[in-house]
Amino acid sequence: MNKLLIVGTVAFDAIETPFGKTDKILGGAGTYIGLSAAFFKLQSAIVSVVGDDFPQEYIDLLIERNIDISGLEVVKGGKTFFWSGRYHNDLNSRDTLDTQLNVLADFQPKVPQNFKNADVVMLGNLHPLVQSGVLDQLESKPKLVVLDTMNFWMDCALPELLDVIKRVDVITINDEEARQLSGEYSLVKAAAKIQEMGPKYVVIKKGEHGALLFHETNVFFAPALPLEEVFDPTGAGDTFAGGFTGFITQSENVSFENMKNAIIYGSNLASFCVEKFGTERMLSLEKEEVVSRLRQFKSLTQFDIEL
Repeated sequence: MNKLLIVGTVAFDAIETPFGKTDKILGGAGTYIGLSAAFFKLQSAIVSVVGDDFPQEYIDLLIERNIDISGLEVVKGGKTFFWSGRYHNDLNSRDTLDTQLNVLADFQPKVPQNFKNADVVMLGNLHPLVQSGVLDQLESKPKLVVLDTMNFWMDCALPELLDVIKRVDVITINDEEARQLSGEYSLVKAAAKIQEMGPKYVVIKKGEHGALLFHETNVFFAPALPLEEVFDPTGAGDTFAGGFTGFITQSENVSFENMKNAIIYGSNLASFCVEKFGTERMLSLEKEEVVSRLRQFKSLTQFDIEL
């Protein structure tokens, strides 16, 4: 089976939405990416760090889904990265209440030997130097390197971010971040400018309004599935990334046409993630539900028109 290397936080989250709140629960970009990618036929590994306060039952959840955790460092006496946030009524905006880097502050990623030849690499949202450090350890060039980042790194580590952007094939960011990175308001112009920075493909996530894929002069738009209830948007973007890279890893096809399918698979899995708090929905999700909702996506986007 093909190999997917995932880099990202494995963490604790405390979340508050208009529908309720949680104490510390399982979270982190690497966790959501891994749980989403587990729905595909592939080998995956997560490179991350936790403290010894991280419960064994959470580690077992990853192992049960055939995720290699040999790159998950457990720091003795250390505390796991913690994030707490409160979402506004529209669920599109949120306030960060607390961020505790803990063991993440001194994190030096170590790629497992058997994943230094990974077919696809998913660089989750972390400091650009950590992302570069992972690429430096690879022994062969992957078929595809995908990078996720955010405005925080654009504000405080832009030179390092631009360096790692030069080395990737795909970048996934939201519309606000695309505008900040490019200095362009038009997303078409923004994508063109970002492609000049290095990535051949630009994925711009628009939350409940879907996602855009840009490659050269080609554009593809995937809608988000209209849902009756959105409970907690935490991790939706990372779940999207796991579906996107998981599908490409399984299919061994990095063409623009195949990335259209990958966008739909990612959007499909993300639509489940938001239905419950944290990772809860992804942990109970069955393959049959995924296939059934894919049919909904197909009927949502297909039409006949006379020209």
